[in-house]
Amino acid sequence: MPATITVQPISGALGAELRGIDLATLTDTEFETVHELLLEYQVLFFPDQGDLPPAAHIAFGRRFGEVELHPYLPKLEGFPEIVLIESDRGGKVDCWHTDMTFHESPPLVSILQLTTCPPRGGDTMWTNQYLVYERLSAPLRDLVDGLTAVHSVTAGDYTASAEHPLVRVHPETGRRSLYVNRLFTSHIPQLSRPESDALLQHLVEFSEGPQFTCRFRWQPGAVALWDNRVTQHYAVNDYDEPRRGRRVTVLGDHPEGNPPRWPNYTPADGERYWPMRVNAKSGY
Repeated sequence: MPATITVQPISGALGAELRGIDLATLTDTEFETVHELLLEYQVLFFPDQGDLPPAAHIAFGRRFGEVELHPYLPKLEGFPEIVLIESDRGGKVDCWHTDMTFHESPPLVSILQLTTCPPRGGDTMWTNQYLVYERLSAPLRDLVDGLTAVHSVTAGDYTASAEHPLVRVHPETGRRSLYVNRLFTSHIPQLSRPESDALLQHLVEFSEGPQFTCRFRWQPGAVALWDNRVTQHYAVNDYDEPRRGRRVTVLGDHPEGNPPRWPNYTPADGERYWPMRVNAKSGY
């Protein structure tokens, strides 16, 4: 690791703050270090990055892969690769989620810089889904290893849906992690509706436990980089002043895991069955 870079872990579960790196002039050697640390800590924070030029923000994302053009969120004028996150224009997602799991190939990483912060509040939290999976009991790990989950979204005229393993294997580390989230996971097709609802309720609540989290206090110019394959995040809605930022998201790979060990559930004659999505405000 270059001597100029310092690493400060911010919780026992995940997350580290890096200093001594200018993302606008990132070298190949520095990027290799960032990549290695991301795999170790799952989310990295870069304070004091100033006004990161949009072209540099996009170029940083492209070091990881193809930058996504988000299907429905507002974009920075002249830079369709950059999504605008603006609290005073509906940009508050105070619900635990992983970005865009409703895609067949969900994002690999997200890179967010906040340009305007409230004087207090507006923190973001992340969870380590490796730890969530590893701390399930052995019988429950055996069950979820053999299931899939459907993830879906409807936003205006846009709809999308994808089915992924309930437990995915990270393509670079080989570790297993729970892959469900409260915002987009709809149902487990191998189970009946009541069984799916009950299991998802337990899994999302367990995965949001404070023992699996880190929390970051934003300052204008700070940048967060996180691995969407193994984290969830939550924007804490405890402020009234504007909170604005710019996000680049990098396209990922198709989540891999065990194939389902059972066929999809078939309702009995006369049985009413419809999948329900976990709802951030009222359960299911």
